[in-house]
Amino acid sequence: MILTIDSGNTNVVFAIFDDGKLRATWRAANDTRRTADEFGIWLSQLMALEGIKREEITGAIVASVVPAIVYSLRSLCVRYFKVEPLVVGAPGVDPGVRVRIDNPEEAGADRIANAVAAYATYGGPLIVLDFGTATTFDVLNDAGDFIGGCIAPGINLSLEALHMAAAKLPRVAIEAPQKVIGTSTVGAIKSGVFLGYVGLIEGIVERITEEYGAPMKVIATGGLAALFNRHTDVIQHLDPDLTLRGLLQIYDRNTGR
Repeated sequence: MILTIDSGNTNVVFAIFDDGKLRATWRAANDTRRTADEFGIWLSQLMALEGIKREEITGAIVASVVPAIVYSLRSLCVRYFKVEPLVVGAPGVDPGVRVRIDNPEEAGADRIANAVAAYATYGGPLIVLDFGTATTFDVLNDAGDFIGGCIAPGINLSLEALHMAAAKLPRVAIEAPQKVIGTSTVGAIKSGVFLGYVGLIEGIVERITEEYGAPMKVIATGGLAALFNRHTDVIQHLDPDLTLRGLLQIYDRNTGR
């Protein structure tokens, strides 16, 4: 069994693949103060509930956009599972995708994993739309090269910024509004933010496609992908496990498994 760890700005997702199939996933808040032991105890208990023994883990891979937590995650793998993890972006780790941007080292590990899995599953050209702390649009050409993209603030970040900057505006839950014209403050915020993001998604996809000059598949992943998928026609494939599968494919490529 292979342990994959996707460490984002907000959450850390742990997943276990058994013979290439996703066996279990768990999510924890990302806190750089958490130690390997804290992760280890928490994860060991959850694995036990699924009937998975620690000694059944034979390999691990880590992707993190938060450098400060990599040491704890690596120590977790070594101490609790007796495996030295691959770390996406580390010297000698081949992601299996050509990164053709001005500064290739700037491409986040999660975006690389998404690119690997998306091209393997759907072929190119394509756009990977990832709903995380940031909303990212990653573009792959027909050869599977990562050629760039767009980064916008995530919808949760936008809602929090709106609340912090305007004293009289409350925090609201993310959900589709019943109507466009809000008749209350909460209704107006829901309409403006949610439908504003639908417009952002559709507008950027249209502009990327126009600039690229050919039709593109649009793959959505991330926590809020399912919600937005119900309210726009530009998303063609919903793939919540895209990043995790990409990590497994990078692990297989580098170990010859």
